[in-house]
Amino acid sequence: MTHFLTVLWDVDPVFFHIGPLEIRYYGVTWAIAIALGAWLFSDFVKREGLPEKVSESIFWYGTLATIIGARLGHCLFYEPGYYLSHPFQILNIREGGLASHGAAIGLLVGLWLFSRRNKLPYIWSLDRIMIAVGIGGAFVRLGNLLNSEIYGVETSLPWGFIFVRAGETLPKHPTQIYEALCYFVTFLILFWLYYRRQAAQRHPGLLFGIGLIGVFLTRFFIEYIKNPQESFELDMSLFMGQWLSIPFIVLGIVMIVRSFRKTSRKTSGHECSR
Repeated sequence: MTHFLTVLWDVDPVFFHIGPLEIRYYGVTWAIAIALGAWLFSDFVKREGLPEKVSESIFWYGTLATIIGARLGHCLFYEPGYYLSHPFQILNIREGGLASHGAAIGLLVGLWLFSRRNKLPYIWSLDRIMIAVGIGGAFVRLGNLLNSEIYGVETSLPWGFIFVRAGETLPKHPTQIYEALCYFVTFLILFWLYYRRQAAQRHPGLLFGIGLIGVFLTRFFIEYIKNPQESFELDMSLFMGQWLSIPFIVLGIVMIVRSFRKTSRKTSGHECSR
């Protein structure tokens, strides 16, 4: 079968060298994701008249918690036997291995600490960080594309990618691009809801819920056309990424329902007090 628009993907994952040190595109996309998140959060803080120190502390509580969670998530969700037997290898992050579900758990913990430190409602932090997660997740998936990793199964569609550096000879679904586009759409929706509709102020928890569904429902469905990351997943009814996505999807639904119920109760209470 002829693949007229098949992309021969043979990108060097190394952006540049500083002496013996390799700077990879994947690291650059993570840096861009973090920088965009910090910029967005700084703008939220300014718009809402909060002290500048609030935006300064998000780096330590948000970024570090995300990276630590992503690394631990990969080690414990996908290769627990190896890393529990070789615990010091957990620190060897240069060999790769970051899991988005672990990043989500780490970020939830980090934001809880951040909220306590700055005396802010936890839901305030969750709603706003979700906007940054949307655009950040899109850039991280582009980093996976540049690394020629986490791609899909064979496809006859005209936009299939042949990942040369991964040793592939047949076109595969560029699932990294699919996910990046879905995350970017999620970001645009949340961005519009925050800046145009003031949804974070009117419906606390709504942005967080929509963001969780946008990110993890995307992940759940795209897993069906993605190559399993580990061999043990072949015997599972759902891939590990799908099982891990389900609790976040359920939480997203709960948060959306809760946000409207709380708003409706406030409105009813206001009307009764008149």
